[in-house]
Amino acid sequence: MIEMQDVWKTYADGTHAIRGMNLKVDRNEFLYVVGPSGAGKSTFMKMIYREEKPTKGQIFVNGFNLGKLKQRKIPFVRRNIGVIFQDFRLLPKLTVFENIAFAMEVIESPKKLIKKRTMEVLELVKLSSKAESLPTQLSGGEQQRVAIARAIVNNPAVIIADEPTGNLDPETSWGIMKLLEEINYRGTTIIMATHNKEIVNTIRKRVLAIEKGQIARDEAKGEYGYED
Repeated sequence: MIEMQDVWKTYADGTHAIRGMNLKVDRNEFLYVVGPSGAGKSTFMKMIYREEKPTKGQIFVNGFNLGKLKQRKIPFVRRNIGVIFQDFRLLPKLTVFENIAFAMEVIESPKKLIKKRTMEVLELVKLSSKAESLPTQLSGGEQQRVAIARAIVNNPAVIIADEPTGNLDPETSWGIMKLLEEINYRGTTIIMATHNKEIVNTIRKRVLAIEKGQIARDEAKGEYGYED
């Protein structure tokens, strides 16, 4: 599913964001990525969906070697990777339905399939009644649910969730986690960066701790391991 072999990422200013990382993530796993700010978590996540390219080493995602991937093939790889951001990144002038459907339109899915699948994921995230609403008419939790629906509408093998509960209140955060667990249960691999100690310690999954660009800890059903 996902494999990193001696992966390094060095930026132009000489910063080593990732240092000699080796990792395997199997299909249908749920992986928390934790660690201090500036530890390399964001770079780690971005390399998986090829927003960043490794300086050295190899990254395989769904059989593709991302380091050697030609630019024109990147969109094909990303069709199997859904990304959820902390700040939602919805298109403000499009309705909820249109925001989700757009992810299928860009890969030129048939119109009938777009309508059917968009309504299916709206039902899954419990937002069918909000299909014609604009993002500004939604709460933060509802906007994040739209972002999740958009990320899963093309049935990706992997979801990359970067602080998906970071801007949400505790009650809403638990609702989002329940939804992510349901998506994982249906067969999607989830990699989630988070600073939420309570969530990690309550919903026990595999925990990958990154410090100074290296894997400091990799535990099945692990704990958060850092002070708030």
